[in-house]
Amino acid sequence: MYTATVVLAAVLGVAVVVMGAAYLLAPVANAKGFGLPDWPEGTLTAWLNVKGIRDLAMGLAILVLLATAGPHISGWYLLVSAVVPVGDALILLRHRGSKALAYGMHGATAVVVAAVGAALLLAG
Repeated sequence: MYTATVVLAAVLGVAVVVMGAAYLLAPVANAKGFGLPDWPEGTLTAWLNVKGIRDLAMGLAILVLLATAGPHISGWYLLVSAVVPVGDALILLRHRGSKALAYGMHGATAVVVAAVGAALLLAG
């Protein structure tokens, strides 16, 4: 169970790094899948890079913590970072975004991240 949980946490870390890189490389294309009804255009697309940097840093933090601090600290980090997809879901709901993506993607992401964090705490 321990190894599988650590591998799953590492996969989450890599996935978040990939999402961050995607928002840095193709911000508008990726913004369409976030769930908001509108997205910035022109020079305002730089705001989408903010999400890219945030995701990239969070994913790298997961990987670095797994490699250096172990599962216990990584578990706490994942539990705390589950706040981010909850916040993303609330932003969608507040701004008339896609309810399906708010609950299905962002909400489910929060549940998975929190579950893996809790599993790391129990395993470590």
